[in-house]
Amino acid sequence: MQIAVLIFLWLFSLPAMAQSPDGYLGSDRCTGCHKDSAAGWAGSHHALAWTLPSQKTVAGDFGGAVFRHDGMTARFRRGEDGGYHVEVIEKNGSQATYRVHSVAGVDPLQQYLLETEPGRLQSFDVAWDTEQEKWFHLYPAQDLPPSDGLHWTGPYKTWNARCAECHATGFRKNYDARRSSYASTQAEMGVGCEACHGPGADHVAWAETWETAKNPPPSNHGFPVDFADPQQAVEQCATCHSRREASLDGNPVPGTRFHDAYALALLRPGLYHADGQIQDEVYVYGSFLQSKMYARGVTCLNCHNAHSLGLKAKGNGLCTQCHSSAGNPDFPTLTTADYDSRAHHFHTEGSTGAKCRSCHMPERVYMGNDWRADHSFRIPRPDLSAVTGAPDACTGCHGAQGAAWAASQISAWYPESSNRGSHYGEVLVRGRANAAAAASDLTELAQDTGQPGIVRATALWLLELPNDRQSAAELTDLLQDPDPLVRAATASLQRLAPLQERGKPLAAAFTDPARNVRMAAARAMLGGTVNHLQSGTARELQAAMAEWQDSMASRLDFPETHLQLGGVALTMRNMGMAASAFREVVRLDPQRLDAWMMLVRITAATRGRDASAVVVAEALSANPEHPALLAAQAELQGKPAPQGGSE
Repeated sequence: MQIAVLIFLWLFSLPAMAQSPDGYLGSDRCTGCHKDSAAGWAGSHHALAWTLPSQKTVAGDFGGAVFRHDGMTARFRRGEDGGYHVEVIEKNGSQATYRVHSVAGVDPLQQYLLETEPGRLQSFDVAWDTEQEKWFHLYPAQDLPPSDGLHWTGPYKTWNARCAECHATGFRKNYDARRSSYASTQAEMGVGCEACHGPGADHVAWAETWETAKNPPPSNHGFPVDFADPQQAVEQCATCHSRREASLDGNPVPGTRFHDAYALALLRPGLYHADGQIQDEVYVYGSFLQSKMYARGVTCLNCHNAHSLGLKAKGNGLCTQCHSSAGNPDFPTLTTADYDSRAHHFHTEGSTGAKCRSCHMPERVYMGNDWRADHSFRIPRPDLSAVTGAPDACTGCHGAQGAAWAASQISAWYPESSNRGSHYGEVLVRGRANAAAAASDLTELAQDTGQPGIVRATALWLLELPNDRQSAAELTDLLQDPDPLVRAATASLQRLAPLQERGKPLAAAFTDPARNVRMAAARAMLGGTVNHLQSGTARELQAAMAEWQDSMASRLDFPETHLQLGGVALTMRNMGMAASAFREVVRLDPQRLDAWMMLVRITAATRGRDASAVVVAEALSANPEHPALLAAQAELQGKPAPQGGSE
């Protein structure tokens, strides 16, 4: 059987489900015994991550306030029913009034969720600034009609699909692909106790019999997450505080290992700068993995209170609980020194420059007004800016003097520093520019076990770009690397090898302990057959392929999923299946030019030029004056391409 066929089995036959998740009891069952923890949690950003609208939870001005942006007008008012309403006049003249379904967040901004059709919640792009007490648009530079996929009514702003999993406890999306509808459920709105600790039924069952039975507690007191285990603690926070693909199995329970549940985004252009600094909104984990603190066993809970989420100390005291002359016995490799002194930071005491985070955790603003700190805890390297093009902490404050001046200052302050050697950012920036020319350096970086796994995995991803078969053959030993990110990237790299040569090195990856590795290995085998594999290996491959199939089936409301399915169909040379997949992409997101162009080509090959011209016209109606589509139209009509050509 051709391997790719397995991906399409059952994808559209899954029934809609609306059952409550097993074992969840709600935070109210916890607060009676755990009063101190509950008191800290009650007013936290976790507890208020998603709430029903009320006078207590709604911060925005719903007294008739009007906000206008790019031809769109929104009026916020209270209704006669006591609810909160948003009247929207879109730039195309369409009008609708929505009752606020629920509220997301508490500060520095608050968003409002509107139910555009039964069960489907959309995140409205006009949010409330809780600090300046005003309405503002989250994406002021965007000029989007309602037909655009990135419009607030589009698939990328669907709360059920993109956000709710991390704003609720025990959330189940329950998307019905046949009806394109949701019947979502959750055990609890907001990030409750069980969102982090896991379902509490086993714990409560033991606790309620403790007084009479005196039974010893079950493992970890009946919870699936053990926060005493540093890796479990970090990975549990990372389930939401990371930039990653939607869950690999649809409904991961707290305690599921990260790489069994998610595929972490690597240090790709647009997400991270070439040296690994944050660029887009990447939610901490990918940065933290680059840090020496993570490598030494530091967890989120060493700095953040588990329940209130507040910091464990004020100002530089947070850092000097470890980085001080006294040190910290929990981290014996630390150099003991007085870091909170002018002799270290060379800035006036009490100034912004004297704060540890100013130099080691530079911030960027996201969602209009939300400052987020880079958690890679890197040493400032203005000397690299000219090479990597990345920003640096020094010129964030001293921009007028420039990076060269900043590098000279640091060199004068620390003339014997060992922190000015080569940096992986120098290799990654060359790999981004020309992966083929940088292949030897990327290979060396991928093999360097002294570098963070996410960096090595990124080097492997870059090696895929030039389609160089030699890299796949040279790096098969990394399929045994301790880091699942490296193993998954190595498995993906094997797709460059000849089909008949992939099965042997990937055989062990089909049964890898991490699901993301197994799925990467299965994807690398697309286009081949199981006939040349030993029977046991063939079964293991089919099992890994079925896991990928299940993952795809859980994300059929994502345009990206159908884009992948279209690509799989092309490897099978099944043009009808490919056309169906790309058609679903443009139904969900009419601006996906890559899908439109594939539809144009498939239609031309299967139904002729006239039918293809109809598809081009349809694409142009959604993307007027797009150069690539105009060029395709001109070609089909036998005319010269419009000036400017295709993109």
